[in-house]
Amino acid sequence: MDRKTDGNGGIQTPFTISSPPDTPCCRNRGLENIPAHHSTTESVQIISDSAPCCGPAPPPPSTPHERPGYRICGYVSGFHHTAVGDVPEIHTRTSMVDKLGSAMVRAGIGRGVYRVAPGLYCAGKPDGDSPVLVTANYKLTFDILRRQLTGITAWLLVLDTRGVNVWCAAGKKTFSTEEVIRRVRDARLDQLIRHRQLILPQLGATGVSARVVKQAVGFEVIWGPVRSHDIPDFLDRDMKSDPGMRRVTFSFTERLVLIPVEIRLLFKTFLWSIPIAFLLSGIGPHIFSFRAAWFRGQWALMGFLAGVVAGTILVPALLPWLPGRAFALKGGIAAGIAGILVGIVGIPELGMVAVISLMLLALSVGSYYGMNFTGSTPFTSPTGVEKEMRVAVPVQAVTLALAIILWVATPFLG
Repeated sequence: MDRKTDGNGGIQTPFTISSPPDTPCCRNRGLENIPAHHSTTESVQIISDSAPCCGPAPPPPSTPHERPGYRICGYVSGFHHTAVGDVPEIHTRTSMVDKLGSAMVRAGIGRGVYRVAPGLYCAGKPDGDSPVLVTANYKLTFDILRRQLTGITAWLLVLDTRGVNVWCAAGKKTFSTEEVIRRVRDARLDQLIRHRQLILPQLGATGVSARVVKQAVGFEVIWGPVRSHDIPDFLDRDMKSDPGMRRVTFSFTERLVLIPVEIRLLFKTFLWSIPIAFLLSGIGPHIFSFRAAWFRGQWALMGFLAGVVAGTILVPALLPWLPGRAFALKGGIAAGIAGILVGIVGIPELGMVAVISLMLLALSVGSYYGMNFTGSTPFTSPTGVEKEMRVAVPVQAVTLALAIILWVATPFLG
């Protein structure tokens, strides 16, 4: 083969391409991207992208909706082209990732950041006559709602409630009149919707003035049902509700799902209580005894845990059957029962004074954590809670102080 000069007067050296071996890796190779200039004779083999030795075929290319610094969330199935731009279309079935996230926030893990971006979404391919459902950007709320929209074509207007559920956000004034107006304007619903109606959850009514929304943006507020699983029936009834859709419940199951959060909230307190219990338990006539700290410290933790179990588990589970209206009283009664059980077991080992101390400890802890459950119920008011706390907290503090004094004094009493 003759040598040729390139355009710059240099010598261009020919190269050869060898026949590939008859292997699955190289049998169907491509021949693209061969360099134009080589200084020496070379043997080149080009292997196809889908060959076994190169791994699987490459994944699909990026979509036009992907932007630098952003990602498309797993609950978005695609985009719906509208007059105001592309609107994210959501899946109406939750994935294992969604279910894991829900389980974690129900256990109190990551609650503060479990949220979706506020704005306009859609289920299916809605048009100007499709209903508009308004909700919070707490992802647990968002997921519960979208699961009910299978087979339903609707718009979802998500408010920025700082990742808080509808009812609590209404009380905190983040699910508010101003936020509804702002999101309606930002989404340009007036250019998209012909019927001029918004369906808001009933539990958000304390934060939103329907009259002001109507005056500001021209959309009528229709109050939807309490529970999202009633949404399909509500829409089928031409947005008319029955008494059951308006009733707030607090069933046994609804109370039990709140227990993991209550336990998670006191985890740090429990960690602090461990060294404190062992330090106080080691004090005695010989200043400090590690043996006593280990033995009595375990009993002190048992008393503390008896109060925790009473306040965070027994109070929610037995709420309708525990006497009294005050949650501090309910917690105290449940803790009293738990404390008696600890005392019965502990009398032979500890003596009467120490057992009384453990019962008082369980009583104060259980009463406090039982009172703490008021924030999770649908039938307590801020003023009622404040009134109860003014009476209960001093009593709980005195009871706890008396329990500590008796516990420390026990070794000195012989």
